[in-house]
Parts: sequence; C-alpha cells; structure tokens
Amino acid sequence: MGLGEEIVDKLAARKPESSICPSDVARDHGDDWRDLMDDVRAAAAELAAAGTVIITQGDREVDMAAAKGPIRIRRGPKWQD
Repeated sequence: MGLGEEIVDKLAARKPESSICPSDVARDHGDDWRDLMDDVRAAAAELAAAGTVIITQGDREVDMAAAKGPIRIRRGPKWQD
C-alpha cells in the first residue's frame, strides 16, 4: 500500500469533517517516522492536485507548494466514499 492510499484510509476511518496530520500516517511506519514526513506531504500534494483531499492550515485551504509549517489533510471535493 502506498502513502497516498494510507492517507485515504486514515481519512475514511474518521468522520467526514475530520482531518489528519501527515505524521498520523508517518508514525505507522515505526521509530524512523520523521524520515517519511516529506514523502507523506508529497503524497498529500498529489491527492490534493487530484481533488481527493485538501490541504489546510487552520481553517484556510493552502497550496502545498506554498505551505510553511504544520498542515492538516481533509477530504476534498472529489472524495469518493
């Protein structure tokens, strides 16, 4: 299973209005989870480009390329249950 699929699975397991942090996915891979953070963020960016998820900071949707600091991942307009 790829990181994008893991993001989708984590979101699907939560209420529709909920969000996840990229670290929620990375931490599932053991003690070296910090090494995966860039890869998880890249997978989230791909999903956001497809409209499957949106990337937010606070209540504001942000472009992953411009995002600085902590982000959240939420279901996007093309999310499919």
